[in-house]
Amino acid sequence: MEKVWLKNYQPGVPAVIDPARFASLNEMFLETCNRFKDKAAFTNLNQAITFAELEEKTRFFAAYLQSALGLKIGDRIALMMPNLLQYPIALFGALRAGLIVVNVNPLYTPRELEYQLSDAECDAIIVLANFANTLAKVLKKVKIKHIIVTEVGDILPFPKALLVNWVVKYLKKMVPAWKIPGHQKFREALALGAKQKFVKPIITGEDIAFLQYTGGTTGIAKGAMLTHRNMVANIEQTSAWIKPAVKPGEEIIITALPLYHIFSLTANCFTFMRVGALNVLITNPRDIKGFIKILGRYRFTAITGVNTLFNALLNQPAFANLDFSALRIALGGGMSIQRAVALRWKAITKVPLLEAYGLTETCPAVCINPFNLKDYNGSIGLPISSTDICIRDDRGLELGFNTPGELCVRGPQVMRGYWKLHVDTEDVLQDGWLRTGDIATVDEEGYVRIVDRKKNMILVSGFNVYPNEVEDVIAMMPQVLEVAVIGVPREDGEKVKAFIVKKDPHLTAEWVKEYCHTQLTGYKVPKEIEFCSELPKSNVGKILHRVLREKEKLEK
Repeated sequence: MEKVWLKNYQPGVPAVIDPARFASLNEMFLETCNRFKDKAAFTNLNQAITFAELEEKTRFFAAYLQSALGLKIGDRIALMMPNLLQYPIALFGALRAGLIVVNVNPLYTPRELEYQLSDAECDAIIVLANFANTLAKVLKKVKIKHIIVTEVGDILPFPKALLVNWVVKYLKKMVPAWKIPGHQKFREALALGAKQKFVKPIITGEDIAFLQYTGGTTGIAKGAMLTHRNMVANIEQTSAWIKPAVKPGEEIIITALPLYHIFSLTANCFTFMRVGALNVLITNPRDIKGFIKILGRYRFTAITGVNTLFNALLNQPAFANLDFSALRIALGGGMSIQRAVALRWKAITKVPLLEAYGLTETCPAVCINPFNLKDYNGSIGLPISSTDICIRDDRGLELGFNTPGELCVRGPQVMRGYWKLHVDTEDVLQDGWLRTGDIATVDEEGYVRIVDRKKNMILVSGFNVYPNEVEDVIAMMPQVLEVAVIGVPREDGEKVKAFIVKKDPHLTAEWVKEYCHTQLTGYKVPKEIEFCSELPKSNVGKILHRVLREKEKLEK
C-alpha cells in the first residue's frame, strides 16, 4: 500500500530536491540579494527597498545585535510587528547574526505574550510602538534583556518618516501610551550597526532558525523547532513547484497575510524572494477598501491568502474592476477553500484559486495543486517534491484509497520537534512520520482531500459528520456571507449547529435547512442555526471553531 502513493505525482516538478543545497537560510539570502541586487525586494507605504539595500540594512542590524547587544548564536529574538519594511530587515538581520527568530502576533493579549516570551526564553524583542503598551505590561514577568522599538514610518525617508509617525501617533491615535525604560530605537540601532564590523557566524543546517508557535495538533501553543535545513528544504520544494509559472525578476506578489505567519513567511517572503519578486506588504488587510486601492496600483502576478480574505475581496464591488491581466498565481491555504469562493474567484479574475495544505510543523508546505489545474477540484493537491504521505487509522494501520483516516507526512521539511516538550513531540512524530491530526483521503491519482480536523469531527448517532462538508454546502447559498459549523453535545451524542453571517437580511433558518436537505444526508443537516454579525477569527482570518465551541459550553 505504501509504495503506491509515496511516488511523486506533481507533473513537471522534480520528484526530489536537495535540502542541503544551501548550508543555511543566510547563504540562500545572500545568493538571492547578489543575483537581484538592483531589483526592488519589498514595498510598503509607497516606499520600496532593493535587494542590495536589504542586504546592507540586514548586515547593519546583524552587526548591532552582535556588537552592541552581545547576542550570540542560538539566542532567541522575538519579532512583534505587522507587515512593514522593518520586518524583513529585522528577520534577515537576526538570522544573519545566528539568532533564533520567534515570531509573535502583535495582537496578543498580555497573557498570551507573557506565555510565549517566557516559554521561548527570549533574550531580545523588536516591537512596533503601537503594541509596546502590551509588552510594557509583562516586562516584570519575563526575562527580556534587550528591547528595540520601531515606529510605522521608520524606514521611510526624511521628512516622510516624521510625518507618518506623527499621523499614526497623534492624528489617528493608534499608539497607546507606553513606558519602557532603556529601550533602543530601531533607526538608531541601524545607525549604530553601520559603524560596527559584522562577523559572519558559522551556521549549519541543523541549527534552529525559528521557534514558530502553533496550537499544534492538540493542546496549548507550542514552539515548533524549524531548522535551517527544514526551511531551506521547504523553500526548495515550493520553488520547484512555482518554477514553471514564474519569470525571475518580474514577479509582483501581494502579501496580505502577516509575515509572522508560517504560510506567508515561507510562500511570500522566502519563496517569491528567491525568484526576485517584489513583495507588496499590506499592513492592514482588514481594511478591505484600502487594500483594494493598493491592489489597483500594481499589475500583480501572484497573491496568497485564506478563504475569508478572498471572500471579503469578492464581496467588494470595486474588486471586480481591478486589472487581473498579469495575474497567474492565486494560492489559498491556512484553512479550506470553499467551492463557492473558488468559483466566484475564477469567474471574476479568470485565474483558478489553487488550494494548498501545510502545517507550522512542516514549514509549512506538504501538498499543492498543480498549475495545469483549470478549475476547483476540492482537493489540497498532490504531495510536493521529496514528500511522502500515507493515511492511517487510530491503530496506526494504513488505509486504502478514498478511505478517511489521519494524514501522516514524512519529508525534510518536518520539524525537529516541539521546544522543551518531549512527550508532545513523541506523540506526533512516530517512526519518522508526522501525525497531522487532519482527517483526509487520497484517490487513485494521488490527490489528497482534507475531510476535517480530527478534533472538529462531529459524531451524530454514530455517524461521522465533517464540518467542512456542511460549511461548503451552506456557503454555496448566495444569501450567505460566512459560515462555521460545530458539534453541540446532546444526550445521544452531538447535533450539528451552524453559525451564519447573512449577506441577505431576509435569510431564515428554515430556508437554510431546506437547502441543506437537498444537498446533504439527513443527519448532516444542521439542527440548530444561529445568525451572527461576525465569526471569531485568528490573526490571519482563519475561523476559530474552538471559540464557538467554548461559547456554546458557557451558554449551556
